[in-house]
Amino acid sequence: MSDNSRGMRCGPDDQAGALAIHTRKITDSCRDKDCIEDLRVYLTKGSQCLLDTATSAKVRCAELLHTYIDVEPMAFDPNHYCIDVTFYYRVLADAVIGATRPATLYGLACFSKRVALCGEDSKAHIFTSDTRIGEADGATLQSANRPTAVVEVLDPMVLSSCVREVCDCHCKENTAAQIPAKIRGMFDDELVLSGDRRRLFVTLGQFSIIRLERDAQVVVPVLDYCIPTKECCDDVGCAEDPCEMFSRIPFPTGQFAPRNCCDNKQSGKGNAGCCGYKTT
Repeated sequence: MSDNSRGMRCGPDDQAGALAIHTRKITDSCRDKDCIEDLRVYLTKGSQCLLDTATSAKVRCAELLHTYIDVEPMAFDPNHYCIDVTFYYRVLADAVIGATRPATLYGLACFSKRVALCGEDSKAHIFTSDTRIGEADGATLQSANRPTAVVEVLDPMVLSSCVREVCDCHCKENTAAQIPAKIRGMFDDELVLSGDRRRLFVTLGQFSIIRLERDAQVVVPVLDYCIPTKECCDDVGCAEDPCEMFSRIPFPTGQFAPRNCCDNKQSGKGNAGCCGYKTT
């Protein structure tokens, strides 16, 4: 493979010294596979009216809208921190009303979880030129010695859904859920938090990775400045030599190997009458 295929050229012979840089060190991390059962969907006002008259409803998909993250030190262990994470989902469902076509319902679902990770203890107070006392970023002064939490999460998988009458809902929940104005603004209609007759519930499967990062100063080897070797081009056809691209495709050896009658018939190829299959 040509060096040009990478677009950048930085060889070990280019090492010229060392340089101190400021970066983020990962102090601790974890991964989670959450099965979130019977999560209530706060429908919009129009969708709630449709659900109240529907014969059935089924959730179609769920989309992650936003993730709120809060980091607080643990009371008896200065090296560990509690990370409270709240996920906000937009949920789409199909409701059957009489014999007409399914109507689309949508609303908001919220899920909160807490994890504890090692963030290392730091007593340093960090001030930067961006800090302005009394302005919106003034909170930086109070939390500068805390690590930064990072959450990576995929859109959830819809596992199941159901509709229940309000009198059948025995779950303990706060009907006056505190939903940020930014989240409410993502819907073009008011969300129904209470006073509804029927409710939509969904079970979601979610994969996530949570980690704590802390600012650190490290020394790294210094290489010569990397100059891109690929030339800019506004024509898609000139972005890459087709022969160069073809040379990187592995040779399809398996497609040249002879196959018996059973293999051909099971793969839908050939017309030999064997293995109990009828010849066509």
